Amino acid sequence: MSRTTRPGWAFGTIVLCGACVLGVAAAAALGQADGAADTATQAPPPTVAADDSLGIWSLFRQSFDLFTIVLIAGSIAAMASIIRNIIEIRQSNIMPPKRTRRLIELVEHARFEDAWQLVRRDESFVGSVVRAAMRESGRGRGAMREASELAASDQSAKWFRKIELLNVIGNLGPLVGLAGTVWGMIIAFSSLGAAQGQAGPEDLSLGISKALFHTLLGLCLAIPCLLVFGLYRGVVDRICTRAMVESARLVELLPAGAGGDRNGSGADASDTGDAPTKGSPKRGKDA
Repeated sequence: MSRTTRPGWAFGTIVLCGACVLGVAAAAALGQADGAADTATQAPPPTVAADDSLGIWSLFRQSFDLFTIVLIAGSIAAMASIIRNIIEIRQSNIMPPKRTRRLIELVEHARFEDAWQLVRRDESFVGSVVRAAMRESGRGRGAMREASELAASDQSAKWFRKIELLNVIGNLGPLVGLAGTVWGMIIAFSSLGAAQGQAGPEDLSLGISKALFHTLLGLCLAIPCLLVFGLYRGVVDRICTRAMVESARLVELLPAGAGGDRNGSGADASDTGDAPTKGSPKRGKDA
């Protein structure tokens, strides 16, 4: 398998995800700088301590709890899934061009034994479908078509399952962040009630900002996941659809019984019993 055929969209996906992360970080940094500037021009010196607590890293440390741990774990799992998809989801793995062209040539020239030797250990989409059909070639066209359809469905589900984790993480990330925000708001207003309403607006706003930080983490997790999921879903759908069309055409070119019963279910006539076949010499008294 050639490693020099990495598609350009793999590198583009990495750049796009990095740009999203950098954009969110830049927006947060600009917002922090603007807030600090406004506070410095409008508030007296005692607000310096409050400004120190409004940094991104400070909010991250102060809002660190179970929800933050879950979001960090989701980020690690999402990054691992993205890297795995970049490595595995490519045409050279799903439908290798050279191997597919060789299989088409063998089937079109009725070299079915060579085609079986090619697909016997081939785990690509087309190879798996053709192998399933050839295993049932001794049972008629209907069995061949049914086996090929089941194999094609299994291959499609196999490749779509590889990207499904990104969809799950992308949808659960904002919900986990929202749950952390609700929990933080509960704590903030509970502390306000415990102080009998004596807490200042800056204390309440700081508590709310800590709570909303969970939502920010959830969105930063969901956006790259759903973006990569959408891109790779289109890639998988395009390659798998083309592989299904090519596999169906090859299966129609295979005649029934061309490859025999590859399952080995048919027993040899010489092994079915001890009774001699018609016309064979008898042993025993007549010998």
